[in-house]
Amino acid sequence: MASVAPPTPTDVLHRLFGFEGFRRQQEQVVTRVLAGQRTLAIMPTGAGKSLCYQLPAVIMDGTCIVISPLIALMHDQMRAADAVGIRAATLTSADDNRAETISRFRAGELDLLYVAPERASGQEFRNLLRETKIALFAIDEAHCVSEWGHDFRPDYRLLRPLLDDFAHVPRLALTATADTHTRDDIAEQLGIAKDGIMVAGFDRPNIRYIAEAGANSGIASLVKGLPGAGIVYAQTRDRTEKIAAQIAETGRRVLYYHAGMEPQTRARAQAEFVSSEDMVMVATVAFGMGIDKPDVRFVVHAGLPKSIEAYYQESGRAGRDGDPAVAHMLWSAGDFTRARGRLSELAPERHEAELARVDALSHLVETPGCRRAVLLRHFGESPSETCGNCDNCMHAPDVHDATELSRKLLSAAYRTGQRFGMGHLEKVLAGQQDERITQFGHDQLSVFGIVDRSEAAMLKPLSRALQARGALVANEHGGLKLGGDARAIMRGEQKVEIALAKPGNARRGGRPENPIGNPLFEALRAKRRTLAENVGVPPYVIFHDATLREMALTRPTDIRALGRISGVGARKLEAYGEEFLSVIAQY
Repeated sequence: MASVAPPTPTDVLHRLFGFEGFRRQQEQVVTRVLAGQRTLAIMPTGAGKSLCYQLPAVIMDGTCIVISPLIALMHDQMRAADAVGIRAATLTSADDNRAETISRFRAGELDLLYVAPERASGQEFRNLLRETKIALFAIDEAHCVSEWGHDFRPDYRLLRPLLDDFAHVPRLALTATADTHTRDDIAEQLGIAKDGIMVAGFDRPNIRYIAEAGANSGIASLVKGLPGAGIVYAQTRDRTEKIAAQIAETGRRVLYYHAGMEPQTRARAQAEFVSSEDMVMVATVAFGMGIDKPDVRFVVHAGLPKSIEAYYQESGRAGRDGDPAVAHMLWSAGDFTRARGRLSELAPERHEAELARVDALSHLVETPGCRRAVLLRHFGESPSETCGNCDNCMHAPDVHDATELSRKLLSAAYRTGQRFGMGHLEKVLAGQQDERITQFGHDQLSVFGIVDRSEAAMLKPLSRALQARGALVANEHGGLKLGGDARAIMRGEQKVEIALAKPGNARRGGRPENPIGNPLFEALRAKRRTLAENVGVPPYVIFHDATLREMALTRPTDIRALGRISGVGARKLEAYGEEFLSVIAQY
């Protein structure tokens, strides 16, 4: 009797996931894995990293061990795998079926087993792995292994002995965020040769990047105008609660999330957000790494992120389904003062690298050019000069040569003793008398009254720009002193340009992709919501919005036609096909 040929990757892609073809570099990564080659894949969020180990796990003999940093992320990915027919389980401290999972694992009944690095690096787990066949080690969020990464976790450093104990087992490391230095470090720590590093590119063309200086008081009105589910990142626990209260006053559904909450309350808030289609979550930056929600339509930063790597990772939680999304950053000069102040707390050998990260953020927020290009160049790419989907490309700002005005402002800060705030310096430069100016004799200085009305209007944005680049540094009382390249600017050796938004230019998000007022599309979403509630999963696990849009557009009338729609695999077609066809038939 002739042996049955094993399924090809393309067969499995279509049968399980309902996709006709691979995206970006998925096929090259899958091919390397199936050939037993060690690989580090740098792929942007939303590019389908999980498919790169899920698909081989179905084809290969044995179980794929997936090492992931957060329990909630593992549970989300397990549900998504199970929904398409992949045999998956988690082995975590939060699971009450650990004995059943271990039994299934020993019996070879699992395609995927998700574990945390703390468990994976232990001797007990290593002994368990020897009891059955291991097909692949997949290390997710692999940037956590690098001390140079933005989210270093020491437990990831302990994985190498485990991997080397099973040296014959292929290993696949995956991350969305790693510059050249971090990539090389990840590969070295995990025993992956440099020729095994695959970079799929960092561009997320569906995300619109916006950055503006301004008070956080405008966040509520900003969020009110953004459709769909979204995340607002705040820098402190107190700020998350205050911003959530402000957003709630606008009528939007909103929750907050931070480490100071009771674990059960925090888990309940996360589950409610993941299952929603229009909720806003205000959270500290730890939130989001542990969710696999593809339909987040916006991410707002209420303050400066830690680094460009962190910003890319956090903003990348928007639009993972490929639909249009917005990443909106609100920053202040004080953010840069605090960021540079924290450098003194670091070990000396890290100071230069961290200062470079702050400077990179300064360039991102102050550039008059394409913000996407700044991001991509940071990761070593050579993008075009414009993208057409960031605030500066859509509404080009006015660029002003502010070198001479900078020299005046820096001189005023110096001549007044480097201890007064911007309000006082503005008055001195504009020649405005008041009691303090007279008291300190600042009306007798050579810088008193040396700016005209048009220059005075530029002083505040110029001050922000100079603080962002470090040429002005605020002390603990708000007084401004010289720093960075201030003296080079004063000597005329450095040029200063500032970008000012043109009056009337809207710098907000674009239109949603989903059809507005389409009764069939809304009926399909309602059906999805009902089915999701019945089986206890988020709506996107049933079908993504893109799949529902195609259903509403093509209006299939039978199972075969429905099965040709992208995202409808065999398991979902069998489970939900008739339900959605009955809705379509009503329209």
